[in-house]
Amino acid sequence: MKAKNCLIFGGSGQIGRHLIRKLTKNNYKVTVVTRNIHQKGFLIKTQANVGYIEIVEANIFDGTKIRNLISEADICINLVGILYEKGKKNNFQNIHSYFPLLLAKLCKELKVKQFVHLSALGINSSIDSNYAKSKLEGEKNIQSYYPTAVILRPSVVYSVDDNFTTNFMTLLNRLPIFPLYYEGKTKFMPIHASDLTDIIYFIISKNINSKIIECVGPEEITFKDILKRLLRIIDKKRLLIPFPLILAKISAATFQLLPKPLLTLDQLRLLKYDNVPSGKYKTNSEIGIPSKRIFDIEVENYAFMWKEAGQFSKKKD
Repeated sequence: MKAKNCLIFGGSGQIGRHLIRKLTKNNYKVTVVTRNIHQKGFLIKTQANVGYIEIVEANIFDGTKIRNLISEADICINLVGILYEKGKKNNFQNIHSYFPLLLAKLCKELKVKQFVHLSALGINSSIDSNYAKSKLEGEKNIQSYYPTAVILRPSVVYSVDDNFTTNFMTLLNRLPIFPLYYEGKTKFMPIHASDLTDIIYFIISKNINSKIIECVGPEEITFKDILKRLLRIIDKKRLLIPFPLILAKISAATFQLLPKPLLTLDQLRLLKYDNVPSGKYKTNSEIGIPSKRIFDIEVENYAFMWKEAGQFSKKKD
C-alpha cells in the first residue's frame, strides 16, 4: 500500500516530535514545515528514518509556497500555536485565526483528504481571554471552509519537552513561596503528549472526519494539587499562598515583560476557567482512545533534573 503523505505545521514542538515518530513508524511519509531549518532542522531529522521525513523551510504566511506543499499532501495537520504574543506578526490573530483560515481554504480547494487542527480546551467559556477568542475564531474559520475537519481541544499537554511542568518545577526549585492564583481551585485534566499523539494517529488511521474532540488525561487535578504533586516529586517543601487578584495582576504584568514570559495577563485571565470537558462534544475516551498515562508517573520519569541529586536521585517506592 502506498504511504500517505502527511504535511505538518508546527512539527518542531513537543507534540510535533512525538507525532512524527508515531506516523513514520506506521509507514506515513511526513513533510514538516519550519520557519528556520538551520535552527530546528537538526532536531526534526532525528525523529524519523531517512526517506520518511522531509523538512521544508517556509514562512507560514507565504501563500504560494504553502499552496505548493498542500497540493502534494493527503493529510494536513496544524499544530501551530503560541502562548503569548511577540512582535507585530507573531500575534494571536495571525497565528490562531488567519493561518487556520488560509489552510482551510487551500485544503478545500486542493481537495486534501483530511485536515486535523489543534485548538484548546475551555475556549468557549474564556470570554475575556484574547488567546481563547483567537482560538475560537480559528475554529469557526476552519468550519466555514473545510467542515469535515477534525478539531482537537486538548487540556494542558505535558512531557519532558513541555513549557508547563518543567517551568513550574524550575520555579518551585528557586522560590521559597509560590503564589496560588484564584486560590489554586482551577481544574485541569493534563494529557501526556504521547497520548495526544495516539489520538491524532487514531483519527488519521480510522479516517475520522467532521468532529470536535475534547482531549483529556485520565485525572482531574486542581492547580494547587498539581503544584503539590510536583513538590512531592522533586522532594521540595514550599509555601503555597493564595494571591489577591490585584497582586496577581501586578505579578503577571511584571512576568510578561520577560523575553519568555512566565505568566501574562491574558494567561492569568485563562486561569479563572476550568480546563475540563464541556459536555458539548465527545472526548477522546468516548471515541475509543482513552488516555493511559498517569501524571505523577510520567513526570517522575523526567523530574530528576530538578532533584537535589540530579540523575542519581532514586525513585521512591
